[in-house]
Amino acid sequence: MPFETPLALLALASVIPLIILYLLRPKPLLVRIPSVMFLMQAEEKKRFFTSITKLIKDPLFLIQLLVLILLALAAAAPYLITNEPLSDEHTVLVIDMSASMQTENRFQEAISKAEDYVSKENSIVLAHNIPVTLLEVQDATTTQEALASLKPGATVADLSAAMGTGMRMLSEGGGRLIVISDFTNWEGEDPVSAKNLAESYGLKVELVQIGSTVDNIGIIQGRLETTQSGYIYNSVIKNYGSSDQNVPLEITTTDGESATQNIDLPVKARSTQQFVLQNLSTGVTTIKINRDDSSPADNTAYVSVPKVSNKRVLFVSDQSLLPSMTSVSLMPGIQTTLATGVPQDLARFSVVVVTKMNQSLSSGEISLLSSYINSGGKVVFIASNSLAAQGADLELQKLLPVRTANVTGTDRGLDMKVNQSTRLTDDLDLDEIAVYKYLNATPRLDTTTLIVSDKDVPMLAFGTVGEGTVVYVGFSDQLGEDSWNNFHNLPEFPVFWFKLVGWLGGSGDISEYNLKTGAVSTLAKEQEITTPDGVETTSRVLYSSAGLYEVAGRTIAVNLYNDKESDTTIDSSDVIERASVKDEPSVVRATTYESKKYLDTIMIALILILVILELYIIKKRGEL
Repeated sequence: MPFETPLALLALASVIPLIILYLLRPKPLLVRIPSVMFLMQAEEKKRFFTSITKLIKDPLFLIQLLVLILLALAAAAPYLITNEPLSDEHTVLVIDMSASMQTENRFQEAISKAEDYVSKENSIVLAHNIPVTLLEVQDATTTQEALASLKPGATVADLSAAMGTGMRMLSEGGGRLIVISDFTNWEGEDPVSAKNLAESYGLKVELVQIGSTVDNIGIIQGRLETTQSGYIYNSVIKNYGSSDQNVPLEITTTDGESATQNIDLPVKARSTQQFVLQNLSTGVTTIKINRDDSSPADNTAYVSVPKVSNKRVLFVSDQSLLPSMTSVSLMPGIQTTLATGVPQDLARFSVVVVTKMNQSLSSGEISLLSSYINSGGKVVFIASNSLAAQGADLELQKLLPVRTANVTGTDRGLDMKVNQSTRLTDDLDLDEIAVYKYLNATPRLDTTTLIVSDKDVPMLAFGTVGEGTVVYVGFSDQLGEDSWNNFHNLPEFPVFWFKLVGWLGGSGDISEYNLKTGAVSTLAKEQEITTPDGVETTSRVLYSSAGLYEVAGRTIAVNLYNDKESDTTIDSSDVIERASVKDEPSVVRATTYESKKYLDTIMIALILILVILELYIIKKRGEL
């Protein structure tokens, strides 16, 4: 019989003191009578064996012995492994949250279908481009309330990934997996393949199709181009219907005041038409198909153009040639300043970059930086000898998002990998970065690490101090023979600094203000943001709906721009037909699962019965 905690069996040694106690307990007083003295002397030879016999026959001893043995066994948690039948009581509802589900009443139909499958225990997985678990193992009432509160999304659903999440929920006790979708488009694996895999594990899977084919007109592409005179917006409008249409467009620009213009754009049947806006103003421009349509998710396009203001970036360094400063100075609207020390007036700078190679910061300089950061400033520390543990002041260590140790060299070089994907790490070819010297460091508790080495040393990390943001860049800016890496020689280097300073300075590439649904961004700390669906507090933003987001002081426009999601004429009945074909999948686990049946509860019940019996015997003897 196996035990969960076998070390508890050491408690069985407690029976030894019990046995000794009974053997050494006081004997009754013996009175020698001459007439029976011979018999008494004969019994003395058997006294030891008689004691053992009396011990075994004593019911109290036996009861106490059993209580000690059962207590030790119960503490060790014995169990039996049994094969239990899979249950149908747990139902996992996978609901398609893609943009095509906004077509006519598809989403309302999906919620109605889901309510029909609600059982005793329920979980809900929302199929966005990444699975989102809405609730897990809840009763029918809670599940119905959650379903009633759902709103449709505007991403491309990864149905197979959501089904995989549901499989993990049912992996132990079994249950039903109900997938409700229009099955017109998806990311990832074919949902029929995911269904066959789940069924091979003994799970019951049902694909529930909703919706029917209808005509649609939508904005399926949008692209911003930068020119000397401003921004140009190129979009593509597609007519999925069988007849030519004259599409009315309403263009509204909001930048303090609103300006609206209306145009008619002819679009032939089952074809596309390009639409161009010249010299976009700063603020938000909205392009809307001004007519009732079967799918509202692609009827409006949003364009966000931030106001350009000159940013000042301070570089504090004991070197005159800095690759990072050279890259930042090439950015439009950025003014760079080089200083050998930290000046008194830091408030006039948007970002401060500290890249002292050898000279350590003085306590006064650290104090100035601390005040600047705590009041909302943005500071980047680049790895160098001055940040090593032996050269860094304790107050400086408190500002850094990592705990630094010594500088280490390696002949083989370090391999880099993305620890958390963001726009800062996009387009970085980490395989091309050769690092031969680095600063040993470990991330602090609240630090977000974006890039790490194969030795788990953070190479790009950020955190918050007070109201400000502190970034650690592990790629040293050192040049010449003492160079720590080759990052500054790669074409990605200026792009990286363009994104980093743009992110910290509140501006940046125009693409960071215009995203497609399904994008994810990580914030420096948990904060309140405004989405098209309302206000929420988060540190990780999933742009799951088309519309405008207010994130960290920025207005971000999010659009669908997906031809397949806008195509409401797709007939997905073939998915259901393929799912109904039984091709005898190999069964990994059929109708049962292994379960542990613990016996400690039974043993505790026996102990209680024995204790009651012991009290009864003691009272019967008149000892109680």
